[in-house]
Amino acid sequence: MKQAVRHYLLALQFFTRIPVTGRLAAWVGYSPAMLRASTAHFPGVGWLVGGLCALVFWGLLLGLPPVPAAPWVAALGCTVASVMLTGAFHEDGLADLADGLGGSHQRERALEIMKDSRIGSFGAIALVLALFTKVALLALLAQANAYLAVLVLFAAHVTSRTAPLFVIKGMAHVGDVAGSKSKPLADSLAWGSFFGGLLWWGLAMGLVMWRWPTAPWWAGVLGAALGLAWMARLLHRRLQGFTGDGLGATQQVSEVGFYLGMALALS
Repeated sequence: MKQAVRHYLLALQFFTRIPVTGRLAAWVGYSPAMLRASTAHFPGVGWLVGGLCALVFWGLLLGLPPVPAAPWVAALGCTVASVMLTGAFHEDGLADLADGLGGSHQRERALEIMKDSRIGSFGAIALVLALFTKVALLALLAQANAYLAVLVLFAAHVTSRTAPLFVIKGMAHVGDVAGSKSKPLADSLAWGSFFGGLLWWGLAMGLVMWRWPTAPWWAGVLGAALGLAWMARLLHRRLQGFTGDGLGATQQVSEVGFYLGMALALS
């Protein structure tokens, strides 16, 4: 149990801006093997980030005046909270991947572009569209039912952080492994970590289904799965494997897919 807590806190250090510093960081420690083991807790990070964003969303929906613009403000507010909590970690991956794949059809050149910290036209467009789509879908869901939208937000964060586990498990790491932040993930993902991540996801879906058993949760999961399948095919076809940016982009696309699936099913 102590080791599992260390791995979870290491995942928080890697994927969020939530401070794990000082004596706590020294207790957690670090090694590439520990970071690989922390993969099991990626969806667990979604529990914390999604839960905090859901509280912001719910608080704004309750506190704002009951006018048509309120769901939009609440959706924007929780999206800002998400970006602040993660440091735009996954959004940065989406932008870099869009720049690389949009900037060149040659695999090696695309990988080279993705390492450039500057954002280009393709990355900026992808980032704006992804953020606006998330805000619009959350506002739409909140107008349909505010409490359900809060549950959907939480479930989407956990589910979208489960999706990259399938990419890591099923594909090879490509690119400059030595200089990559995702270098420890280049090795094979252990089955124990994979199923540990699925356990985090299953508990989250059990919670939201308990709170709203009649909601079309299957549609959200299907939307996220289709987003995952599309990203896996794109990464395989263009890069013959995954990079850290590809994992971030997979999270973003799967999150949007979850919201879209729920919105379509509710209609």
